[in-house]
Amino acid sequence: MDFSFKNKNTPKKGALLLSDPFEMGAFFTRAVVLICDYNDKGTFGFVLNNYLNISADSISDQLVDYDGRISIGGPVDNNNLFYIHQFEDIEGSEYVTDGVYFGGDFLEIVKKMNESEENSSKIRFFAGYSGWDAGQLEDEIKQHSWIVAENHTIHQIMDTSNDDLWKELMSAQGTKYKVLADVPLDPTHN
Repeated sequence: MDFSFKNKNTPKKGALLLSDPFEMGAFFTRAVVLICDYNDKGTFGFVLNNYLNISADSISDQLVDYDGRISIGGPVDNNNLFYIHQFEDIEGSEYVTDGVYFGGDFLEIVKKMNESEENSSKIRFFAGYSGWDAGQLEDEIKQHSWIVAENHTIHQIMDTSNDDLWKELMSAQGTKYKVLADVPLDPTHN
């Protein structure tokens, strides 16, 4: 069986990037990145499964009603708060993929969040983001640092409680990826 870390999917807006099982970087160890924009100028997105150990209201008192975890979106501009959501009517937001939007008016986001407890689960916050210059992501994919996953759900994107997201998505990519998903982070601990 071929265990090379590559697939035939190409990056695009709304797809996920799954990091190489043995990547040991500060931000991308077994990372799942939602691609929010992809064009000839570059790529940006958010790491979905790397979290801060602080409450949302310690970042902003306007987030006191937010129950989800704050994610470390990546190494770029990590002193700023970014967000994705499921509200198509937020002014200034940008479409990412079916039912998911990026950015928009923060006060409208807070208002939606405060309207109902259910709305809180339709928003995710990130400190920083992940970015690649033109051609950089494609080079990293050729070097087998990432595979592109397209078989995911909105729930998987929006859920901040799933600590096994990388493994779950990796397993869903096929037999060889299921084997790779079960390899320990440190192979000497087999």
